Amino acid sequence: MKRIGTLVVLLFTIFVLCDCAAIAQDIDAPMLETGTTAVDSASIKPASEFWRIIFLQDYNTRIVVLSVAFLGAASGLVGSFTLLRKRALIGDALSHASLPGITIAYMAAPTLGLNSKSLTVLLTGATISGLIGVLAILWIRSTTKLKEDAALGIVLTVFFGCGAAFLGIIQNMNHTQPAGLEDFIFGKTSAIGVWDTKLIIGASLISTTICILLFKELKLLCFDSDFARSRGSPILLLDIALMSLVVLVTMVGLQAVGLMLMVALLIIPAAASRFWTDRLALMAVVSTILGALGGVIGAMVSTIFQNLPSGAMIVLTCSSFFLISLLFGTQRGLLPRYLRRKRVNWRVARQHLLRSMFELIEQQKEQASISANDLNRKAIVSLDSLMLQRTWSRRELLRTLSSASQDDLIRQRESGVQFTQAGYTEAARLTRQHRLWELYLITHADVASANVDRDADHIEHVLEPEIVDQLEDLLDEQDFSLPVPANPH
Repeated sequence: MKRIGTLVVLLFTIFVLCDCAAIAQDIDAPMLETGTTAVDSASIKPASEFWRIIFLQDYNTRIVVLSVAFLGAASGLVGSFTLLRKRALIGDALSHASLPGITIAYMAAPTLGLNSKSLTVLLTGATISGLIGVLAILWIRSTTKLKEDAALGIVLTVFFGCGAAFLGIIQNMNHTQPAGLEDFIFGKTSAIGVWDTKLIIGASLISTTICILLFKELKLLCFDSDFARSRGSPILLLDIALMSLVVLVTMVGLQAVGLMLMVALLIIPAAASRFWTDRLALMAVVSTILGALGGVIGAMVSTIFQNLPSGAMIVLTCSSFFLISLLFGTQRGLLPRYLRRKRVNWRVARQHLLRSMFELIEQQKEQASISANDLNRKAIVSLDSLMLQRTWSRRELLRTLSSASQDDLIRQRESGVQFTQAGYTEAARLTRQHRLWELYLITHADVASANVDRDADHIEHVLEPEIVDQLEDLLDEQDFSLPVPANPH
């Protein structure tokens, strides 16, 4: 608990000291208006300029790309925890809550003898306002019966409304020139300077270090906060630490993408990484990489093409990563899920085919005069009888028969289909497993025998060997003389 408290204090101390140390340097330095970009009057850069941008030969391009890369990486990492903590919109609330602080700092700076357009002064005001927003969210959630989404909505709208009102007051003040304040709303990546880059890199390294040091505690907080509380973990301090990281990343990211789009960097890379893995550590790494790549590619695209804002292009690039992850993510992507479901359906259909053939042969045994082994080897099951066993279409049946035949489980004859030795062994195993589950449902779950076949169909295809062993123990299978239990119907 002391370590967590120390880290929280360290986070605020370093950030505030960095702001205060830079105030003296920024008192007489005007805020960058538009900066320089690699975009000229042409709609797209010529080939020579294109390669200069790609290989980062321009100084301003290197500054911008380095800044957004660190910002995207830190946002992706912090966003992984906020997403799993089900507080994905906390960044949106904080970014909107920072607008009153920016406007108040702008109006109060001349009174304090500071430059009202100093980036450090404005970010300090944004940070204070954001922290007040965090405390307001926590206070509403803990002292009222409102849920967290309601608290987020209240703080977001009220603070942003206050900021918009203050911004209107600034625009009507005669002695001020508020040009540049709107950049905090929509972002102005091209205005990033050397000091901004140092600030972003420093904040990103601090947030990354704290996430690594508190990884185990944050992991437990995200997945089971009640268990973490029972283990003595300081849930409130961990929540404050996580919210502080969101505040830190959000405030330094306002200059790059603006308060409107900053939430995208916190949510989209983390949400995209969820489609690739179920492990938090790997998810955090993937989210960090996607955030960094989104920042770099978006900044380069906005530099190559004219009139494409950097913040919007960064968000659109991250959104394209999300779309790719949605379609092709190995764990939750639509295409892999479709293929996995198709394989499961194919396996279930084959198991139904083999079991149906086995049961039909069992019925023939009762009427046959030859030995069971000869019947198992020579019996032929007609397609019409198989059609009556299941509700599959003839096309589906023929497709399943073709697949089983290719795997040498059955042989197709003119009058029907016949087991191979391997096919009969597999069919006997499946039938035995199905009937074990049926007997268990009848004996221990009080399921009527008329309904047990349907219930067993729902579970038999996912029975593991360990579960089958437990069923055998529960049912004292040693009393059965046959390798396959008798049909309970």
